[in-house]
Amino acid sequence: MIGRYLDGRASLVVGDHWHVPTADAMVLPAGTAHISDVGMCGTLDSCLGVKLEVIMNRWKTGQASRNQLEDSGRLQLCAVLATVDETTGKATAIEQIRKVIE
Repeated sequence: MIGRYLDGRASLVVGDHWHVPTADAMVLPAGTAHISDVGMCGTLDSCLGVKLEVIMNRWKTGQASRNQLEDSGRLQLCAVLATVDETTGKATAIEQIRKVIE
């Protein structure tokens, strides 16, 4: 995990793979705030922002197709809020944020 490697050398390490956020937000022993996957911002009722019917058809037929971004429905915002001591550069807290907007 890159967070462990950078622990004490970075204030914050945030992984983002556009998937469901992980529940592993923590301040590591040497003062680096870390989360493996903060999640995505975008349409919640989609497959990583792509229209579900496009992805399902691709799975069913095995044929390549162009992605079509979903632009309607519920939205989600995934983020973290880290508190960092300005004197030491060490994180003192990390809070995971996930909001769904109807």
